[in-house]
Amino acid sequence: MSKLFTRHKEDFICEVCGKYVKGNGYTNHCPACLCSKHVDINPGDRASDCGGIMRPIAVEMKDNAYIIVHKCEKCGFIRRNKTNEADDFDKILEICKGMIFKV
Repeated sequence: MSKLFTRHKEDFICEVCGKYVKGNGYTNHCPACLCSKHVDINPGDRASDCGGIMRPIAVEMKDNAYIIVHKCEKCGFIRRNKTNEADDFDKILEICKGMIFKV
């Protein structure tokens, strides 16, 4: 069985907002604009050739935690990523406001 997560401790400059982000090995998106980059097939493997920008399109709740749903602008790939305390909570709320809820 192959390993589905590879930890990479990498710093990066966000290609969307230009913020310098200090990675901790689990960092997968910019805490300022919440965008990511499509570089993985499995989290941390850096095996994707796409390289497209992953924009936040939705927020889900799971086990009392916020999960950001990202969609790649280039290929349409969708991935869910946990939020952390460094993420801009106002941006998380902005995404929630833009969602359409069906009752």
